[in-house]
Amino acid sequence: MPFMLLINEPVGQRAERDLPQGEELYARMLRFSEDLKARGVLVASESLKSQRDAVRVQVRAGQRRITDGPFAESKEMVGGFFLLDCATRDEAVAIAESCPAAQWATVEVREVGPCFN
Repeated sequence: MPFMLLINEPVGQRAERDLPQGEELYARMLRFSEDLKARGVLVASESLKSQRDAVRVQVRAGQRRITDGPFAESKEMVGGFFLLDCATRDEAVAIAESCPAAQWATVEVREVGPCFN
């Protein structure tokens, strides 16, 4: 069953780290990703840049609304994701628990499926 692990990190947390700290955390995440690949459960993973350079798009009643980041109302931002193919939800939760980012962010586990239910 496909599951998405979303890494939800506090906005501004990255700015609190110096470059060597950030590089070490990123290296830990890369090693975690390689382990998932070796176990055969990793479908895809990516790190996302800061929301500072992001843009939000909405279309309501035919009118486009564009909001440039950073987004003042946000307390967290999606910092990255892992798309997994797990046998059970419990397996996905166990993987999320072992994710290094769980130590400084929240790892949200969501089953992939249609958005109408």
